Amino acid sequence: MWSDETGYRLLRDNKRGEPIEIPNTATQGNVIALPFVVCSAVHVHSDDCVSIGDYTSNIHISSSICGPGHGVSIGSLGRSGNVVQVEDIHVSKVNFEHTTKGARIKTWQVGTGYVRRVTFEDIKLDSVQNPIIINQSCCQTRGACEEKHSGVHISNVTYNDLSGTSSTNVAINFNRSRSIACTGIVLKSINLTSAKPRGRVTSSCTNAYGNVIGGVQPKPCLLVAKITA
Repeated sequence: MWSDETGYRLLRDNKRGEPIEIPNTATQGNVIALPFVVCSAVHVHSDDCVSIGDYTSNIHISSSICGPGHGVSIGSLGRSGNVVQVEDIHVSKVNFEHTTKGARIKTWQVGTGYVRRVTFEDIKLDSVQNPIIINQSCCQTRGACEEKHSGVHISNVTYNDLSGTSSTNVAINFNRSRSIACTGIVLKSINLTSAKPRGRVTSSCTNAYGNVIGGVQPKPCLLVAKITA
């Protein structure tokens, strides 16, 4: 049910398994918005459990169960060439069960703008295909995207206390544009193993900069941190 409370908008106790599409909380040139909260929700669906669009800020997603489906998706962003303005997104205490994605940010090459100040923390993953993924190489022809010199800048994304199993070999995947780097990524206390007996998982990075704090499994591949504007 939806309810209005002082200082924020709240969706709570969604037990019907319906996907949630967060409405735009801002328009171009104005990213000031009241916080928007999703909590105590159960999502059983083949699509995104929660989907965040091009002009969104101050979102808190907490204490939810997601699966099957596509996980919590920040995206697809910039698909129509929009100037993306997404910031201050906080996802915590979410269990992903047999989803195709976990903590995902997805942008299209034709988009511009920014995604910044995003936090995923206290996340549990059970046989998830892509537990941690940032993908900026989306275009109309899958697998045949040409390199662009513009794109959505993704910065200051923190992954803290994520644990569980990956059903694919690549558990951490930062697939960035070679011309638009992803900066300010923080990996802290990550423990991802294979859902397959005797399986192994790895990390894959392209033009992704950041820092590692504490133990991170699989071995991270971030480049030395760049200064983020």
